[in-house]
Amino acid sequence: MTRRLSPLMGLLLVGMLLAGCTSEPAVNGVTRTTPLHVGDVALRDVTEPAVRAGGIIEAGELTFAAADGRFLAVYFGFLNCPDICPTTLMDLRVALERVDASIADRVDVVFVTVDPQRDTPSALGTYLPHFFPRFHALRDDNAALQRTLDAFLASAEIQLDASGDVVDVAHTAVLYLVNDQGDVVVEWPFGTQPQA
Repeated sequence: MTRRLSPLMGLLLVGMLLAGCTSEPAVNGVTRTTPLHVGDVALRDVTEPAVRAGGIIEAGELTFAAADGRFLAVYFGFLNCPDICPTTLMDLRVALERVDASIADRVDVVFVTVDPQRDTPSALGTYLPHFFPRFHALRDDNAALQRTLDAFLASAEIQLDASGDVVDVAHTAVLYLVNDQGDVVVEWPFGTQPQA
């Protein structure tokens, strides 16, 4: 699926995909003919103000629409993930380090926990700085989380044992780039390399 990129998106992707190239690049990721619109959903932002990235925050919530001229890099995951989540976060970190700082500074990282039972605000605040100096850590009740997952066409499932303890977490392993209109402009599935 392809579509014409806006000049702002083109600038970002030129930096991320083909630094120094003057022609419009092919997008290395999934684009939809009709982008997903996620700007109508919001989740509670539990990030300490000192490390909170830019974005639209009202009453402690982050709405999934970036501030003017910015982008949200949104990932659904959980802190006890042994491989997929930390790999994706590290790949995003490396990608942001490779592009010009003026481009990287316009991308706000958003981590949405799909395991709010275990991923406390304190735990999120301790874990995420290993990857990013500024970020949004989102944690909300199951109903709000499900509405947000539905908007992104994502899923998450937690399996509990007989005593109610979490034994397994499964979730969509995709990194989403959301523009200032609240549209998902590209999706990068797990395994997409930082240079893409």
